[in-house]
Amino acid sequence: MLTVLNLPNFLTLLRIVAIPLFLILLEDYRYGEALAVFVAAGITDGLDGAIARLTHTKTTLGAYLDPAADKLLLLSSFIALGFMHAVPRWLAVVVISRDVVIVLGYFLLFMLTQRTMQVQPSVFGKLSTFLQLTAVALVLVSLVRPDLALEPVRLVTFYVSGSITAVSGLQYMYRGLAWLAQEAPPATLESGQRTDDSPARRRRA
Repeated sequence: MLTVLNLPNFLTLLRIVAIPLFLILLEDYRYGEALAVFVAAGITDGLDGAIARLTHTKTTLGAYLDPAADKLLLLSSFIALGFMHAVPRWLAVVVISRDVVIVLGYFLLFMLTQRTMQVQPSVFGKLSTFLQLTAVALVLVSLVRPDLALEPVRLVTFYVSGSITAVSGLQYMYRGLAWLAQEAPPATLESGQRTDDSPARRRRA
């Protein structure tokens, strides 16, 4: 139990617990406090991984919990900011759709093969997460300090973030299809004989 609830996992749990607080502050127009909570959550995101690597305390729970915490924070942020018209609706749709497609695809692959696919984060996946965090942070800073001329920077971040997020989603879809092609059982002939065990194939072998 102590191994599972180590310091990195505790920090990840704190990040999850902070999500409702962040949303409450955001909906109460307490943007400065919401920004502080969001920044603190981002710091714990970097700390938990660094501590786990340095202290060799990586766990299976942490491997699943850490990306789940990131997704919950980002999805809830884009949904809330989208309804507030603080981020473009199209960007919120791209971010949400990408994660929904990945999760549904993961379970679909499991249903088809009865095997679990090990999902390794890609460069585009990590970059999209960073850009999404940057986009949310810029929006929160703009809400706290509307006098700052951040509109050009925000627009560029929105378009780059949306593009990289879409590319990463397509990359994960390609990975899933490639994995399915390797793991799926071979097609069968009408006679019920496996194609890879057919007499013609054996003769060629």
